[in-house]
Amino acid sequence: MADPAPDDVLHSRLGYLLKHAYHRLAEDITTALRPLGIDSRELAVLVLLDDTDIPLSQLDLAQRLRIDRTTMTQFTDTLEAKGLLARRRSAEDRRKNIIELTVDGQARLAAAEKVRAEAETRFLAPLGASAAGLIEALRTLTR
Repeated sequence: MADPAPDDVLHSRLGYLLKHAYHRLAEDITTALRPLGIDSRELAVLVLLDDTDIPLSQLDLAQRLRIDRTTMTQFTDTLEAKGLLARRRSAEDRRKNIIELTVDGQARLAAAEKVRAEAETRFLAPLGASAAGLIEALRTLTR
């Protein structure tokens, strides 16, 4: 019996499969978001800002995204330059910048979430009804 092709051997490894599935999904989402002028990391910032009832500082956002403050400042600068968010000083602590979505940011977020969801649906389509089970299993593994 001939040795299996390296690709076949790797296709039995969970880490390999998860990594390559993620990369394919990320490429699909990147392509879908490109016409909107944002990427998936910027979308994550917008999503978090929209998902809270309390004002978030740059530091709060960095902690929730698990990124360093310097990277968060770069995201904030970029998204502010695109007109998607605004910074203001905190009334309670003048050392903090509160980050808020602008009206344009809210509109871009809505459009981006639509194309992201469509890309995910296309990606999961080959799984049919079992796609929901995959999502739930991944939620369980990442808690």
